Amino acid sequence: MKTKEIFVFYNGVIVYPFAFVLSIWIVYWLEIQFGVSWSHWGILPRTFEGLPGIFLAPFIHGSLEHLFNNSIPLLLLSAALFYFYRRVSWNVLLVGYIATGILTWIIGRESYHIGASGIIYMLTSFIFFKGIITRYYRLIALSLIIVFLYGGMMWYLFPIEEGISWEGHLSGFLVGMILAFNIKTPELKRVVYAWESPDFNENEDPFIKQFDENGNFISESEIRQQELENDSEIVNQAPKLNYTYVPERKE
Repeated sequence: MKTKEIFVFYNGVIVYPFAFVLSIWIVYWLEIQFGVSWSHWGILPRTFEGLPGIFLAPFIHGSLEHLFNNSIPLLLLSAALFYFYRRVSWNVLLVGYIATGILTWIIGRESYHIGASGIIYMLTSFIFFKGIITRYYRLIALSLIIVFLYGGMMWYLFPIEEGISWEGHLSGFLVGMILAFNIKTPELKRVVYAWESPDFNENEDPFIKQFDENGNFISESEIRQQELENDSEIVNQAPKLNYTYVPERKE
């Protein structure tokens, strides 16, 4: 791995994600240390005083459980973003950050909306939809992993539990989906396998030759025996040449 690639990997996958998570823990620690609550700096929809919350709300959490539940997804998803989409990672993060806050400010209830969950939903949505759009097998696999790990989060796009900002979740999900369709990523060269080629002949494929017509594995000795039988059959089917000897006539 080249020095530049090591630097990108170190910063994108380690430094930046940990810096994001550390910053929200520091804010919560300061609240506990000084016995204050900064929830009033959250997003208060459709009010002038709620506008600063667009930028500040993701750093503010109401409880230790709230903070912990957001820390691990934020760490993993931001690391995935910087590693797999490093050329557009900052665009996605900054635009998604602000757009999620603005949309929450527009559609949210008349209550203070705090926490980084909107950003988490934005990252989840972007990574999932972008992987499907690219049709690149590694990114599709990443999308499936996201579904496996965080598919249950989709329930919280709806008002099923009191005290949870489903509007922030929905805003992040919609913003991430829109960014996935509109932010262009470098086109990845799709791997074309031999069996996808138009002139592919399965009878000549070394791997397929290892199985019989019933899908049973054939040992190497059996394959060799079959090749010898085929060669013998070809020889037997070849036209036979008969030579007739005519003795020389003496005058």
